[in-house]
Amino acid sequence: MLLGSFVIPASSWIWPAVLAFVAVVTLLVWSYRRSPELGVIHGIAFFLRFLGVLILALCLIEPVWSGRRAKSGANLFLVVADNSNGMTIRDRGEKRNRGEILHTALHGKGACWLDALADNFQLRQYTFDSRLHRTTDFAKLSFDGTSSAIGEVLRTIGQRYRDRPLAGVLLMTDGCATDIGEQFYDLSGVPPIYPVVIGNSKSPKDISLTNVTVSQTVFEDAPVTIQADVETSGYDGKSIIVELLESPGRVVESQTRNIHKNNEKQTLRFRLRPDRSGVLFYRLRVAEKVSQDDVTNKTEESTEATQANNQRSVIVDRGKGPYRILYVTGRPNWEYKFLRRAISEDEQIHLVGLLRVAKREPKYDWRGRPGEQGNPLYRGFDNKDEEQKEQYDQPVLVRLGTRDETELRDGFPKTAEELFNYHAVILDDIDAEFFSHDQMELLRRFVAERGGGFLMLGGKDSFQQGQFHRTPIGRILPVHLDRLPDVPKFSHPQLKLTREGWLQPWARLRDNEPSEKERLETMPEFCVLNRVGSIKTGALIVATISDNSPEQYPALVVQRYGNGRAGALTIGDLWRWGMKKPEMHDDMDTFWRQMLRWLVADVPHRVTLQAVQQHDRVNQPIIVRVRVRDKDFEPMEEASVAIHIETSGTEQEKIQLNAEPVLSETGLFEAVYVPRYDGNYVAKAVVTDNEGLKIDEAETGWVVDREAHEFSSIKANRPLLEAIARQTGGRVIELDALDNFARNLPRIEAPISEAWIKPLWDLRGMLPAIFTFVLLCFIGEWALRRWKGMP
Repeated sequence: MLLGSFVIPASSWIWPAVLAFVAVVTLLVWSYRRSPELGVIHGIAFFLRFLGVLILALCLIEPVWSGRRAKSGANLFLVVADNSNGMTIRDRGEKRNRGEILHTALHGKGACWLDALADNFQLRQYTFDSRLHRTTDFAKLSFDGTSSAIGEVLRTIGQRYRDRPLAGVLLMTDGCATDIGEQFYDLSGVPPIYPVVIGNSKSPKDISLTNVTVSQTVFEDAPVTIQADVETSGYDGKSIIVELLESPGRVVESQTRNIHKNNEKQTLRFRLRPDRSGVLFYRLRVAEKVSQDDVTNKTEESTEATQANNQRSVIVDRGKGPYRILYVTGRPNWEYKFLRRAISEDEQIHLVGLLRVAKREPKYDWRGRPGEQGNPLYRGFDNKDEEQKEQYDQPVLVRLGTRDETELRDGFPKTAEELFNYHAVILDDIDAEFFSHDQMELLRRFVAERGGGFLMLGGKDSFQQGQFHRTPIGRILPVHLDRLPDVPKFSHPQLKLTREGWLQPWARLRDNEPSEKERLETMPEFCVLNRVGSIKTGALIVATISDNSPEQYPALVVQRYGNGRAGALTIGDLWRWGMKKPEMHDDMDTFWRQMLRWLVADVPHRVTLQAVQQHDRVNQPIIVRVRVRDKDFEPMEEASVAIHIETSGTEQEKIQLNAEPVLSETGLFEAVYVPRYDGNYVAKAVVTDNEGLKIDEAETGWVVDREAHEFSSIKANRPLLEAIARQTGGRVIELDALDNFARNLPRIEAPISEAWIKPLWDLRGMLPAIFTFVLLCFIGEWALRRWKGMP
C-alpha cells in the first residue's frame, strides 16, 4: 500500500518563517516568565499560544503530501470466478447456494465495484473449472465444471501474463480445490492474489465417502480389504447404511452405523474374497437409513447438500496367473505330496517339480549290460537318443508338471532364459553339491535382479547341513549359517508366532487372535529342526519353536533380497501337521497356499502396466506406463507396445494407443490418455518384438469419477485461500468489502505507477479547518488569561 510521504519543498519563505517563529516563541516565553505561576492553567495557555504560532509558521513554508499510485488504465487486473459444479452447494443457514451468491456479486446492482475497477485498470474477466476460460459477461456462469483446478489456473495466469503489467487477481471461489496434493502449490511467478471466500465456515448437511483405499493380502479368508471414511455433518442421532456392491449392482455386504455427534467421521472396512482374477470393480454407497415417518416429514432443511459424494467406485487388481513355482527336492517326500494337494484347485499357482530319486554315482562303481552307458534305472523307457539317457555320474531326476518334454530336460536350469520363466523357487532337502557354482549364482540373480521368490525348507540336506554356507544361495537366505547354536532335544516343542508374525496376514490362519492362539496350542510336535545362526539385518522372524523355555529358535524367517524376497522354513517335518486330524490337514493346506501366494505376490512379469491419474493437471489425463523386459529380464528397447482401452461407464468407448519409448529410461514406454467420460476403464498392453511375435501382455484399470472428486470436500476452504494470498503478497477480501477494495485498489503497489503531489493544506479542504483551529487556539489562550487575571 502506497501511503505517501510528508515533504517540505524549497521556498524563499523558509528562513523568514523560521526567524519569525523563533522571535515569537522567544517573546512568548519571556511574557509568560513575567506572569505569576498558576500551575496547570498556566501551562495549557502557553501550549495553545505556541501551537497556534507553530501552525502559522508551517503555513508560510507550504508543506506538501506526495506519493505514487497505479497509473490509470496502464495496469491489468483480473477477476476470476469459480464455475465448477461445487458452487451449487447451499451452506447451512443460507437461502441461496454459493453460485447464486457469486452471481449476485458479479452481475446486476451488486456489481458496481466492477465499474470502479474498470475506471482505473484494464479489467479482464475469467471463469475457471479444470482450466481458465475468458468471458465478457459473468451472467453466463453455469456452474457445470467437473473440477476446481485452482493451482493449475494460477500457474496458467502466471505464465500467460508474464512480463505484463498485472496488478493482481481477484479470485472468487469456495476454495474446494481438486488439484491439491501432498505438497502445496508452487506459486512462483504468480501475481498478488486477492481471494474472495464464497461460502461460510459452517459445514453443510452432508454424508460423504472419503479416503477410500484398497489393500490386498494373501490371507485366504479375506484377501481384499476395502476401507473408507464416512464423514457426516448435521446427522447426529441418525443412522447411516453403507453398502458394497459389485457389477451389476449386487450387494456384497452392508453395514449400519449410528451417528452420535455432529461432524463425526467413522472408518469402515469390508473384507471379501473375489471369485475371479484380473481387474475387478466395486462400488461403495452410503445413505441415511430412514423410516417411513422420516420420508413423510422431510423438509428442505433436512435435505442433504449433495449426493454426488455418496458413492465411490474402487478397482481391485487380482492379477492373472498362472504363477509358476519350481520345486526342487533331494528325495521324494511327504512335503511335496501335501504341497501339490494344497494347490490342486488353485488355478493361479502351477507347481513344477524336479525330484532327485538317486544321487550321482561314479561310473566305475556300477555297470549294466556290456556296452551300456546309460543308467539301468531307466532301462525300458523310450529313450532313443543314447546321449540323452541319464548317466551313472549324473543324478536320477524325475520331472513333474512340466509344460513340455523339453522343460527341465537337463535338470536344474543353467541359463537365465530358462530360470527366469519361473516366479519362485523352493529348495527342499537338497544339498549344495547338486548345483554348480554358476547355477547357484544364477539363482541368486533370479531373486536379486529378476525379483523372484525363494524358499528353503528344512531337512537333513538343507541349510548348513547341505553345505550352503559361503555359497551364492547362502547369501540369499535370511539367516547366517555359521556359529550355529546348540539346539536341545525337545520334549514338547511348540510353534509360536512372533510380534512381527502376528502382523503378517499370510502367516495367520484365523481372523481373530484368540482363535489363532488356540490353533497354535493344538499344533503337532515337530521332530526335525535345522540349526541356523543369527538373523541377518533386515530379516523378520515370523515364527519360532521352543520347549516351554525362554529360549526361542527360528522356525520361519523372511527378508527382502534385492528386487525379490526370500524365506527360510527350518522345520523339516511339516507334513506331521496334516497327519493328526482332518481339520489340521485343511489348516496345513491353507498355510501352504498363503505361503506360496506371499512368495509370488510382487514378482514382476516381462511386461508390467501402470496407470497414473494426474488429478492436478488439466482434464486429469492418465499416464499409461509399460515396462518391457527381455528373456533375461533386462530392459528391452526394441519392442512395439499397443494399448487397448475400454470403458464400461454410461458412455462406452474403445480406443487403441501406441506407447512411445521414454528416452530417460530404457525399457519404459508411455502413452497419455485423456478420458472424456466418467466410468470404469480397463487397459490392456500387448507387446510384440521386431518380428511381430507377441512377447507378453498386461492388464490394469482405473476409475474416473470427476464429480465425486469435485464434491469430496464441500466445506469452504478458507485456510487454503489464506495461504495462497499470504504466499503471493495478497490478502483475503470479504464479500461485503468489495466496494472499498475497488476504491482503494489504485493505491496499491502496481507495475506501472505515477507520482502525485498535493499541498498538505489542500487535502480534502483542510485549509479553512486549519485556520479555524488556529483561531480557536488563540481564543482559548486569551480566555484562560482573562479567566485567571493574567496580564
